[in-house]
Amino acid sequence: MTLVVALLLGLLGLVVVAAFVALALTGRSLGQHLAAFVIVGVLALVALVGVVGGGVTGATSVPGRTILVDLFLVAVLGGSPVTATVLWLVDRGSSRPDTMDRAGEVLRGGAWIGAFERCAVFAAIIAGWPEGIAVVLALKGLGRYSELRGTPPGADGVAASGGVAERFIIGTFASVLWACACAGAHLALTAA
Repeated sequence: MTLVVALLLGLLGLVVVAAFVALALTGRSLGQHLAAFVIVGVLALVALVGVVGGGVTGATSVPGRTILVDLFLVAVLGGSPVTATVLWLVDRGSSRPDTMDRAGEVLRGGAWIGAFERCAVFAAIIAGWPEGIAVVLALKGLGRYSELRGTPPGADGVAASGGVAERFIIGTFASVLWACACAGAHLALTAA
C-alpha cells in the first residue's frame, strides 16, 4: 500500500469519526456545527489528496472498497450535520417567526428522509445512473407537496410564509450536493 493510499484511508477514517461525533452532538448546536466544518474540511483534504495522487486505487481493490464504505457513511451520516449547519447559516440574524423550529414542526421526519435521500443519491452516482437523482428529487417533492402547500398556522397562530418551503429547498440542495460530493470523491479516488 502506497503512502498516498494509507494517508487517504487515515483521512477518511477521521471523516467517519467526525460524522459519528456530529451525529452524537445533535441538539448541541456549536459542537454539531464545528463537527460539520471538520467533516467538510477533511473531505476537501481527501479530494486534494486524490487530485494530487491521481486515482490512487482501483474500485474493486480492498482499499477501493474501503473508500466506498467510508464515503458512503460520510455521505449518509455526515450530511445531517452539514445540512443543519447550512440551514443555521441561513437563519442567522433572522427575525422571522418561521425559523428552523417551525420548519421542523411542519416537515416531520426530515432527518430520516434526508438520510435515505443521500443514500439513494450516492448509490445512483456510484452505479453510473445519474438520472436516479431526478427520481429521488421528484419523489421527495411529491411526497412533501401537500405539507408545503397547505402549511397550517403554528402554535402562535402565525401562518408560515415561504420560510418552510425555502428551508425545504435549501436543505434538499445541501443534502443532495453533499451526497454528490462524497460520490464524486469516490469516483475520483478510484479512477483507474
